[in-house]
Amino acid sequence: MLAFAQSDIGMVRKTNEDSYVFLPPHLFVVADGMGGHVAGEIASNLGANTIQEYIEKNSPPVDWEQSLQAAIVQANTRIYQMSQAKSECQGMGTTVTAAYLDNEEIYWGHVGDSRLYLIRENKLHQITNDHSLVWELMQNGSITSEEAQTHPHRNILTRAVGTSDTLAVDSGKFLWQPGDNLLLCTDGLTNMLSEETILNICLQPSSPQTIVNTLVAQARQAGGYDNITAILLQYRD
Repeated sequence: MLAFAQSDIGMVRKTNEDSYVFLPPHLFVVADGMGGHVAGEIASNLGANTIQEYIEKNSPPVDWEQSLQAAIVQANTRIYQMSQAKSECQGMGTTVTAAYLDNEEIYWGHVGDSRLYLIRENKLHQITNDHSLVWELMQNGSITSEEAQTHPHRNILTRAVGTSDTLAVDSGKFLWQPGDNLLLCTDGLTNMLSEETILNICLQPSSPQTIVNTLVAQARQAGGYDNITAILLQYRD
């Protein structure tokens, strides 16, 4: 496996509220924080660190999927408790998309609108569902995927880590195979680049570092209105 991660502040924001965990060959997490002042940065960092600490402390578990769920729930508890204790952190939260690789098995946990993609046989498959207003509108046929790209409410989340004392975590597992790529990314990438563009870049016969650098550079060139974080994994024989 080859892998690379990058987080970029973008062209507009004054701080980077994205965080990530990059621990090849097993644990990978992206988190996109929200909240006033530095609260978003605090939330994403606390979320990512909590997940890493939980996985490291509870390895090997009986079930990796359940372990990721528990790690994200613990992150939710810590972020929510801090938001209640500190006025400057009130209302903060974060997205989380996490993947754990156990040989050919990929386990994932997810909350929010960051994404996990599988690139297989020249096709881009979105593994996670966005917990956002525009995703719900798209799913019920109110808007098209093209309209979702520019919808004025595309940043409204319906679920996030740390905004409530309880949390439902999406999770699952699948097998990956030689030739597959995995992409974890925040919406600073997917709001700037179409899935067609992302796929075409990921299909280039290049290293993960070159591909991630290209994704980030093109997202910046397209406007870079948000922080941009991407982790790319390539399964090579």
